[in-house]
Amino acid sequence: MKKVAGSEATRKRIAELMNEGFDASELMRTGMRLMIEQALETEVDEALGRGRYERTDLPTRGYRNGARVGRMKTAEGVVDFTVPQVTGTPEPFVSKVRQNLPDRSGELERVAIEMYARGLSMRDIEAAFTDESGRCTLSKSAASQVAEKLWQDYQAFAARDVSGADILYLFVDGVAERLHIGQRREPVLAAWGIASTGEKLLLGLYAASKEDTDSARECLRDLKARGMNDPVLVASEGAPGLCRALEEVFPRALRQRCLAHKIRNIGNKVPDERWREVKAHALAAYQAISPMAARNAADAFRRMYEKEFPGAVACFEDDFEACIAHLHLPIAQRKTTRTTNLLERLFGEDRRRTKIIPHAFGEKPVLKLMFAALIRASQSWRRVVISEFELKQLSELRLQLKTDFAKQTSANPKPASLHHFSSKNRT
Repeated sequence: MKKVAGSEATRKRIAELMNEGFDASELMRTGMRLMIEQALETEVDEALGRGRYERTDLPTRGYRNGARVGRMKTAEGVVDFTVPQVTGTPEPFVSKVRQNLPDRSGELERVAIEMYARGLSMRDIEAAFTDESGRCTLSKSAASQVAEKLWQDYQAFAARDVSGADILYLFVDGVAERLHIGQRREPVLAAWGIASTGEKLLLGLYAASKEDTDSARECLRDLKARGMNDPVLVASEGAPGLCRALEEVFPRALRQRCLAHKIRNIGNKVPDERWREVKAHALAAYQAISPMAARNAADAFRRMYEKEFPGAVACFEDDFEACIAHLHLPIAQRKTTRTTNLLERLFGEDRRRTKIIPHAFGEKPVLKLMFAALIRASQSWRRVVISEFELKQLSELRLQLKTDFAKQTSANPKPASLHHFSSKNRT
């Protein structure tokens, strides 16, 4: 019976972590363990001239002789890893990779984060295993093998099954990035969810190559293809194509218009000296106690400002029902769900990084950097507290939404939309 390599056992543990939910600290430690074990095993393969259980006609250069446990202290805690043992070599085998590990813990931590955040390049691998003299302890071929195997792990992470989490709230927002040199910026969509357990999870990051509804729809369908359930509410900014795609892919969910975007747009149509007053009245509607109270407050806003600020009133009323969708939720959940501010802050971190990396162009490099920024920032997130009573309320709301959708579709089927994914319209 063949023994399982230490790296294979670690890969299995990483797969378990993916299914259990995102634990940044444990995933980071396990990622470092996998990277070390993969490097040690590749180093032994090269020293012996053959892989595990591989036969060769060449003269024998030594034998594998089981494994021991190594240990390294890092900022994330102690990392245990499997060290393959070698006997029968002309000279005693000494692992240069292991000798260099104590001085490389900081670099390994950085690379471990980005292993699943943005994938790895040859340069990343070589930097992680460079000794004090500046020489990489892995050969070019060994570094290439490690990078390729870890990149495959990254791709599995990006395509992982998400059916294990009951997503209550889905947030979708985009940022324009220079994906192709010499061409205009293109939208990149990020999707995050809040599960019934209160966890905040990264669900997907997509480059939408075109600016039509079809592109946004395909991104959202990928989430469903990977097992995501219909959420109770989906929140986004107001790009018409994105809104239409959300309604098509998640027709049984409430659609929430990001109020942070909406308030900024209204503010652009009101003089600074009057904005504080107008904003207070707008928020009185958007943050009312109930949808009915919100509609009454909206009527008052219209009567008060339609002659003085007609542009602001038109912007205020545009997609109004989507702006107050969060009022159908339990009161304690409304502040969390009425904006996409969480994504806005993360995109700010992404822009900060891409500004100082002038050659971060191309779809793959940009997506790598965005994953890195988003995963790092998510480590500081706190869980949302959702009580048993609120879960019961949301379950009843979800059932009501399904019933309403069934009645609506049987009476009034909707035609396909040709709206664009992003536009200069009011958002």
